[in-house]
Amino acid sequence: MNIRHLRDHVIQPTLLYLGDELPGFARDGAVELLLGTIAQESNFRHLVQLKGPARGLYQVEPATYRDIQENYLRFKPAAREAVMSLCAAWPDPEGQLVTNLAFATAIARLVYYRSPAAVPAPGDIAGQANVWKRVYNTPLGKGTEAEFIANFNRFVAPNL
Repeated sequence: MNIRHLRDHVIQPTLLYLGDELPGFARDGAVELLLGTIAQESNFRHLVQLKGPARGLYQVEPATYRDIQENYLRFKPAAREAVMSLCAAWPDPEGQLVTNLAFATAIARLVYYRSPAAVPAPGDIAGQANVWKRVYNTPLGKGTEAEFIANFNRFVAPNL
Protein backbone atom coordinates (compact mmCIF):
# COMPACT_ATOMS: atom_id res chain seq x y z
CA MET A 1 0.00 0.00 0.00
CA ASN A 2 1.26 3.44 -0.82
CA ILE A 3 1.18 5.21 2.52
CA ARG A 4 1.47 8.68 1.00
CA HIS A 5 -1.59 7.99 -1.14
CA LEU A 6 -3.51 6.77 1.92
CA ARG A 7 -2.47 9.90 3.82
CA ASP A 8 -3.17 12.36 0.99
CA HIS A 9 -6.27 10.82 -0.58
CA VAL A 10 -8.07 9.21 2.34
CA ILE A 11 -6.96 10.25 5.82
CA GLN A 12 -6.38 14.00 5.38
CA PRO A 13 -9.49 14.59 3.24
CA THR A 14 -11.68 12.59 5.62
CA LEU A 15 -10.47 14.52 8.65
CA LEU A 16 -10.94 17.83 6.85
CA TYR A 17 -14.42 16.84 5.64
CA LEU A 18 -15.56 16.08 9.18
CA GLY A 19 -13.76 19.04 10.74
CA ASP A 20 -16.71 21.39 10.27
CA GLU A 21 -18.87 19.30 12.60
CA LEU A 22 -16.05 18.09 14.86
CA PRO A 23 -13.74 21.00 15.73
CA GLY A 24 -10.12 19.91 15.98
CA PHE A 25 -10.78 16.65 14.14
CA ALA A 26 -8.09 17.46 11.58
CA ARG A 27 -5.66 18.63 14.27
CA ASP A 28 -1.97 18.49 13.44
CA GLY A 29 -0.64 15.11 14.49
CA ALA A 30 -3.92 13.25 13.94
CA VAL A 31 -2.79 11.95 10.55
CA GLU A 32 0.43 10.51 11.98
CA LEU A 33 -1.49 9.07 14.92
CA LEU A 34 -3.85 7.28 12.54
CA LEU A 35 -1.01 6.04 10.33
CA GLY A 36 0.78 4.77 13.42
CA THR A 37 -2.42 3.07 14.52
CA ILE A 38 -2.63 1.20 11.21
CA ALA A 39 1.06 0.27 11.42
CA GLN A 40 0.58 -1.15 14.90
CA GLU A 41 -2.85 -2.71 14.53
CA SER A 42 -2.67 -4.30 11.07
CA ASN A 43 0.81 -3.67 9.63
CA PHE A 44 -1.03 -2.15 6.64
CA ARG A 45 -2.11 -5.64 5.53
CA HIS A 46 -4.67 -7.36 7.77
CA LEU A 47 -8.30 -6.56 7.10
CA VAL A 48 -9.67 -8.76 9.88
CA GLN A 49 -8.11 -9.56 13.22
CA LEU A 50 -6.41 -12.95 13.11
CA LYS A 51 -7.89 -14.11 16.44
CA GLY A 52 -10.56 -11.63 17.37
CA PRO A 53 -13.44 -9.44 16.30
CA ALA A 54 -11.57 -6.33 15.11
CA ARG A 55 -12.06 -5.18 11.53
CA GLY A 56 -10.26 -3.10 8.91
CA LEU A 57 -6.81 -1.58 8.69
CA TYR A 58 -7.45 0.21 11.99
CA GLN A 59 -8.71 -3.01 13.64
CA VAL A 60 -11.81 -1.37 15.13
CA GLU A 61 -13.95 -3.79 17.09
CA PRO A 62 -17.66 -3.81 16.23
CA ALA A 63 -18.41 -3.17 19.92
CA THR A 64 -16.28 -0.01 19.76
CA TYR A 65 -18.14 1.15 16.66
CA ARG A 66 -21.49 0.57 18.39
CA ASP A 67 -20.29 2.40 21.50
CA ILE A 68 -19.28 5.42 19.41
CA GLN A 69 -22.72 5.43 17.79
CA GLU A 70 -24.71 4.93 21.01
CA ASN A 71 -22.69 6.97 23.49
CA TYR A 72 -21.19 9.74 21.40
CA LEU A 73 -22.67 10.37 17.96
CA ARG A 74 -26.22 9.87 19.20
CA PHE A 75 -25.80 13.11 21.14
CA LYS A 76 -24.23 15.00 18.22
CA PRO A 77 -26.74 14.69 15.36
CA ALA A 78 -24.87 16.92 12.90
CA ALA A 79 -21.62 15.04 13.47
CA ARG A 80 -23.44 11.71 13.20
CA GLU A 81 -24.98 12.80 9.90
CA ALA A 82 -21.57 13.86 8.55
CA VAL A 83 -19.90 10.60 9.61
CA MET A 84 -22.72 8.45 8.27
CA SER A 85 -22.63 10.36 4.96
CA LEU A 86 -19.36 8.50 4.38
CA CYS A 87 -21.16 5.17 4.73
CA ALA A 88 -22.31 3.40 1.56
CA ALA A 89 -25.60 1.53 1.19
CA TRP A 90 -23.84 -1.83 1.40
CA PRO A 91 -22.45 -3.61 3.39
CA ASP A 92 -23.67 -2.71 6.85
CA PRO A 93 -21.59 -0.09 8.72
CA GLU A 94 -19.65 -2.71 10.67
CA GLY A 95 -18.74 -4.37 7.37
CA GLN A 96 -17.57 -1.00 6.09
CA LEU A 97 -14.91 -0.90 8.77
CA VAL A 98 -13.20 -3.33 6.37
CA THR A 99 -14.35 -2.11 2.96
CA ASN A 100 -14.63 1.68 3.27
CA LEU A 101 -11.38 3.48 4.09
CA ALA A 102 -12.94 6.92 4.64
CA PHE A 103 -15.60 5.55 6.99
CA ALA A 104 -13.07 3.43 8.89
CA THR A 105 -10.80 6.47 9.20
CA ALA A 106 -13.64 8.53 10.66
CA ILE A 107 -14.47 5.85 13.23
CA ALA A 108 -10.83 5.30 14.20
CA ARG A 109 -10.34 9.06 14.63
CA LEU A 110 -13.48 9.21 16.77
CA VAL A 111 -11.96 6.68 19.17
CA TYR A 112 -9.25 9.25 19.89
CA TYR A 113 -11.40 12.35 19.48
CA ARG A 114 -13.88 11.52 22.22
CA SER A 115 -11.03 10.88 24.65
CA PRO A 116 -9.67 13.76 26.75
CA ALA A 117 -6.13 12.80 25.68
CA ALA A 118 -4.59 15.45 23.44
CA VAL A 119 -3.31 14.45 20.02
CA PRO A 120 0.49 14.79 20.14
CA ALA A 121 2.27 17.13 17.78
CA PRO A 122 3.50 15.86 14.42
CA GLY A 123 6.81 14.07 14.85
CA ASP A 124 6.15 13.18 18.50
CA ILE A 125 6.01 9.46 17.86
CA ALA A 126 6.62 8.56 21.52
CA GLY A 127 3.68 10.80 22.49
CA GLN A 128 1.51 9.22 19.81
CA ALA A 129 2.50 5.76 21.07
CA ASN A 130 1.46 6.79 24.55
CA VAL A 131 -1.93 8.09 23.40
CA TRP A 132 -2.48 4.98 21.26
CA LYS A 133 -1.76 2.74 24.27
CA ARG A 134 -3.96 4.68 26.70
CA VAL A 135 -6.88 5.34 24.38
CA TYR A 136 -6.94 2.84 21.52
CA ASN A 137 -5.25 -0.28 22.85
CA THR A 138 -6.05 0.52 26.50
CA PRO A 139 -3.93 -0.46 29.48
CA LEU A 140 -5.42 -3.98 29.30
CA GLY A 141 -4.42 -4.48 25.65
CA LYS A 142 -1.45 -6.61 24.65
CA GLY A 143 0.28 -3.96 22.55
CA THR A 144 3.10 -1.80 23.84
CA GLU A 145 4.33 1.69 23.15
CA ALA A 146 7.67 0.25 22.05
CA GLU A 147 5.87 -1.87 19.43
CA PHE A 148 3.97 1.17 18.18
CA ILE A 149 7.20 3.15 17.79
CA ALA A 150 8.95 0.25 16.06
CA ASN A 151 6.04 -0.29 13.67
CA PHE A 152 5.77 3.43 12.94
CA ASN A 153 9.48 3.54 12.13
CA ARG A 154 9.22 0.36 10.04
CA PHE A 155 6.09 1.12 8.02
CA VAL A 156 5.30 4.83 8.16
CA ALA A 157 8.46 6.90 8.59
CA PRO A 158 10.28 5.59 5.49
CA ASN A 159 7.22 6.24 3.33
CA LEU A 160 6.33 9.83 4.19
